[in-house]
Amino acid sequence: MPTPVKMPQLGESVVEGTVARWLKAPGEPVARLEPLLEITTDKIDTEVPAPAEGVLLAVQVPAGQTVAAGTILGYIGAPDEKVPEQAAGDPARPEPSASVEVASSPGDAPPGRPAEKPSGRAFISPVVARMADEHGLDLAEIPGSGLGGRITKQDVLRFLAARRAAAPVSPAMPAGPSPLPPQADEVLMPLTAMRRAIARHMVQSKQTSPHVTTIFEADMTAVVRHREAHRAQYAARGLRLTFTPYFVAAAARALKAVPEVNARFQEGDPGGIILCRRVHIGVAVALDDGLIVPVIRDADEKSLQGLARAVAELADQARAGTLPPDATRGGTFTITNHGVSGSLIGTPIINQPQAGILGIGAIVKRPVVRSGNDSLLPSADDAIVIRPMCYLSFTFDHRILDGAQADRFVAIIKETLEEWPLELA
Repeated sequence: MPTPVKMPQLGESVVEGTVARWLKAPGEPVARLEPLLEITTDKIDTEVPAPAEGVLLAVQVPAGQTVAAGTILGYIGAPDEKVPEQAAGDPARPEPSASVEVASSPGDAPPGRPAEKPSGRAFISPVVARMADEHGLDLAEIPGSGLGGRITKQDVLRFLAARRAAAPVSPAMPAGPSPLPPQADEVLMPLTAMRRAIARHMVQSKQTSPHVTTIFEADMTAVVRHREAHRAQYAARGLRLTFTPYFVAAAARALKAVPEVNARFQEGDPGGIILCRRVHIGVAVALDDGLIVPVIRDADEKSLQGLARAVAELADQARAGTLPPDATRGGTFTITNHGVSGSLIGTPIINQPQAGILGIGAIVKRPVVRSGNDSLLPSADDAIVIRPMCYLSFTFDHRILDGAQADRFVAIIKETLEEWPLELA
């Protein structure tokens, strides 16, 4: 009997995955526990090992397709074995568990409701629920193709595409240029699963939230002095003391002071602003093929030493490709340190469905004016000094925050950094 290869359950909150690529072709031999295919959830790529030894008999789910956990992706068996007949068509759906409420059959539909239209609410995954909230969708209008009428991510994407296609186009808007095939001196670079996910998320974010960016300048003298004084002490404990933990600590303090930033916008009925009680800060990590945002959970409860350890561990795991599947989920705020590449100012894109994202510019020595009075006019009290300065760029969702709230939030971060106590270890 052929052995099925199933989409694994990658973490408690991960209910579906996308096949990034198959590492074996049908007919090729495969050893037990040999990497068989790569799947991606959000931006994390994970290898799926072969559950048995034999030959890859069939691929049921091609690369690029998203399916629920438990779905049969393919079959492994002896060269002369046949794939089960029910596997010849669509991918096998996962078996319903006793804890999952399955939609009633059309014949059991209650009076007054059309029997031929399934509810699509047998099981709503967090991904589908989030997409429905972000786009203000009524799930009852979306036909589900999953088990028992379950609505999948692909169902929502098809519904959105159909709605955009049906929307009237303003005559004043010129049609976009048709995609041009690569010319003789050009090369088409295929998208990786991560790059495709990033592209989709960035476009979705700009289409969802009205982005506004406010920029502050922070004097990093106190932080630089503290880091120089304690870096050897941290190194003796096996910790790298970078500047990132300071920004995470300052942002965590500001998020507690301005809770509207630690929030997300909810469309639909009832709509509103959901305030998050816990502070989970994502820190962007640059990889060769894209950007990934692992999350530091309960960042407000961690010391600087705890934050330094968390930042280092998550960054190392991200670069080694060993992040747990849930590591990028559940963030309530994001920090991106674009200054590590020398950038001074950036206008980062919001990591949906969060209310904002903080961009950190490079710390550079600049001449600044310090004065003994509050006058904006030149005076004898003015002095030009050299200070390590840094630009803080805060992009926020204008549906959730107004300028005054956003500026207060960044002002608290600036104050925390500029008044960092030297003795605090």
